[in-house]
Amino acid sequence: MNRREFITLLGGAAAWPLAARAQQPERLPRIGVLGVDDTDNRASYAAFLQAFQQLGWIDGQNVRIETRWAAGSASDFRKDATDIVALAPDVIFATGTAPMVPLSQATHTVPIVFANVADPVGAGFVDTMAHPGGNATGFIQFEYSLSGKWVELLKQIAPGVTRAAVLRDPNIPNGIGQFAIIQSVAPSVGVEVTAMNMRDAGEIERAVTAFARSPNGGLIVTSSALALAHRELIIALAAQHKLPAVYYRRYYVDKGGLVSYGYDIVQQFRGAAGYVDRILKGEKPADLPVQAPTKYELVINLKTAKALGLTIPPSVLARADDVIE
Repeated sequence: MNRREFITLLGGAAAWPLAARAQQPERLPRIGVLGVDDTDNRASYAAFLQAFQQLGWIDGQNVRIETRWAAGSASDFRKDATDIVALAPDVIFATGTAPMVPLSQATHTVPIVFANVADPVGAGFVDTMAHPGGNATGFIQFEYSLSGKWVELLKQIAPGVTRAAVLRDPNIPNGIGQFAIIQSVAPSVGVEVTAMNMRDAGEIERAVTAFARSPNGGLIVTSSALALAHRELIIALAAQHKLPAVYYRRYYVDKGGLVSYGYDIVQQFRGAAGYVDRILKGEKPADLPVQAPTKYELVINLKTAKALGLTIPPSVLARADDVIE
């Protein structure tokens, strides 16, 4: 081999790594999604994807989205949270309080955007609403003051109610907080309230059945993963015992519940898409304030009202955002 051939060969070898690097595909930003596995949550997630696409992000083209849907048990969420964090995503989107608990324990560095969370300050996910301070921010279901509206609404649609059982999860901060507000407002409308803890289906059925043995009762269903997990049972028990019931979101009313007053979960998921977009473009969760809903929707099921022998006052019907007939 002469000198010219050797130099040519050496130059070509030096170029190989450059050529190989040039052919390497560019790493796409990665988003991890952890949510509760139910039809309502998945339908709302479709709104997230739609809003995300409108912002220019398309899964498989300029972003990669990894999803995990947990059945609802704490162990499922812990496992999936560990899996999501191990993927080293650029942002994690958490749908609900149940996924946020293990995620907040699994990472203090990966940015997290949450939606459909009741009390992120009380749960320790953020420092304050205005200044989250850590690696998480997002959108809350409502401020606790809204809970007082539920007992007022119950009295308006069923004036004969003098007792109300408040279904809540006592093991989470928002279960305690929601009941505290309801309890403070109830005397002003002439309703005596009783906390009814939710741990499993058997406990719920026994408690509601015992409560319904006395007259003039009603139900208030507060926000929790347990309330969602046992939604069909709760709706069925209210119908069986002819108990007027107020729920914290419209999903229950769509499935046969009487009335709901609460947040629009689809708007939360759309807002979350905007926050994920901003973080991918360089903003920090600590600098993005946690947002509360600016509008709440009142939904009434007139078919259920008729089955309970109730006539919804015109003043309440006039305020309704949707009426199911």
